[in-house]
This record gives sequence, C-alpha cells and structure tokens, in this order.
Amino acid sequence: MQKSYRSNVAAVVLAATYPFDCRVFIAQRCDLQGVWQFPQGGIDEGEKPKEALLRELKEEIGTDEVEILCEYPEWLSYDFPPNVLKAKRYPYDGQTQKYFLVRLKAGAKIDIKTKTPEFNEYKFVHAKEALNDINHFKKPIYSKVMGYFKEKGFI
Repeated sequence: MQKSYRSNVAAVVLAATYPFDCRVFIAQRCDLQGVWQFPQGGIDEGEKPKEALLRELKEEIGTDEVEILCEYPEWLSYDFPPNVLKAKRYPYDGQTQKYFLVRLKAGAKIDIKTKTPEFNEYKFVHAKEALNDINHFKKPIYSKVMGYFKEKGFI
C-alpha cells in the first residue's frame, strides 16, 4: 500500500541579530513535554510553500516579520513513529517538508501565546547547539537541513 504524506513547511528562524550573533529559535511543544522543535505546519490547499511559511510563523510564533535567506532544495519526508497518536496523524503516514532559513526582521516580536498555542516555551540557542535539545524522530532531518545551511555559509 502506498504511503500518504502531508505537505508541510518548516522554518529555521535566526535571531534578528544575525549574522553578528548566529542564534536559532527552538520551542517546546505544549502537548509533549521536553520536545523542542522548529516552527512548522501544513500547507493548505492552493497555498504556495512561502505563503504557508509566513502563515504558519504568524500562527505559531506570533510574527511573520522575517526575511527568507535560503530554501532547502528538496522536499524531505519522514514517517510518523508508531507511538505518535493515530488521531494526530490520521490519515497520513508522515509528512513531506520544505525547509526555509529565515531571519527575524529588526523589531519583530515573538509571541507564542497565539490563538491556538503550539508552544509553551521558546529560546534562542547558538546554531552549533540547536540540535542538542532535539531528541525526537525529526533530528536526522534537522541535522541534514542545518548541515546544508552551514555548507552554504549561512550558519
């Protein structure tokens, strides 16, 4: 049987102080204590990835005031692990994601207390340490994406 993947966008968000201070935004999920991740979310029907990116950032971190610096050249897919609630992932087996590297614009205000909060805590960590708090099944993809942005000279 062919697997079904949900189209999704994800953002590696750099602090507004970049490139002088190369810190990356990570946030802890409300529904999973100790699970830190980059902002991400589904692409609505008829929506382009960059439109979805800005909408998702506004919904999840309270701002879409970013500058897109780079886009990962491929879509990256992963399967949901068996322990992820079936109700949460139905009808999909996983997600296929387009990653973007963005920098917050000067004066952009992060507010995770959005209409439907996904995160209960956030922090900016040095890009070299961004993966230290990531301890879930997305870590291999995060490593690949961060490696690419580093190879391209952004982080």
